[in-house]
Amino acid sequence: QVQVLESGGGLVQPGGSLRLSCTPSGTIFRISSMGWYRQAPGKQRDWVATITSGGNTNYADSVKGRFTISRDNTKSTMYLQMNSLKPEDTAVYYCKASQYTSIEIWGQGTQVIVSS
Repeated sequence: QVQVLESGGGLVQPGGSLRLSCTPSGTIFRISSMGWYRQAPGKQRDWVATITSGGNTNYADSVKGRFTISRDNTKSTMYLQMNSLKPEDTAVYYCKASQYTSIEIWGQGTQVIVSS
């Protein structure tokens, strides 16, 4: 079964930047959209950003203007460029690939810690 794998998390100081990547382990057919979600300790998993197969993007208000979602269609790899990071961005970040069949493929997550 094809999986998606997140990478790029780590510890960064407030105001710093990180770039997360989401890479499928194989070919995922008929992807309608890919997205990033995050879950802070003790909180529910929240949506962060989405990019559709057509390249349209949407962002949660909390990250708009600071985060940029993109996708390399040749590799089916998705990225999340995170700038001006704040302590409240600390969370486990998850990648999700959604197929037109309504199947969703989630990754295992990558930890992002924003702290001085």
